[in-house]
Amino acid sequence: MSIKKTLYPQKGVYRVFFTLPESLQDHIKKVAIVGDFNDWHPDKHPMKKTKSGNFKFTLELPVGKDYQFRYLLNSYKWESDMDADELAPTLFPDVYNSVIRCKLP
Repeated sequence: MSIKKTLYPQKGVYRVFFTLPESLQDHIKKVAIVGDFNDWHPDKHPMKKTKSGNFKFTLELPVGKDYQFRYLLNSYKWESDMDADELAPTLFPDVYNSVIRCKLP
């Protein structure tokens, strides 16, 4: 998994690039990024599969807070991203949300 962030201070946003490599996918047909930035709605941010087999998505997030998210694979399997800025515990034992920090440096 890969996350890259670019700050656009004039717009007040971070552009965040998410990549889920083909090598990490086992029979994955559909991936969505689900988080507090989209009210945890699985249909709002589907990732697109590239010709190389990777899933990719780009999202602009307003500067000033941290955002929690997870990947939803094939509409039933949840995955955290170990490349996130940090992991946050959830109400479920041994389950963590990924966190992206979008604060000014």
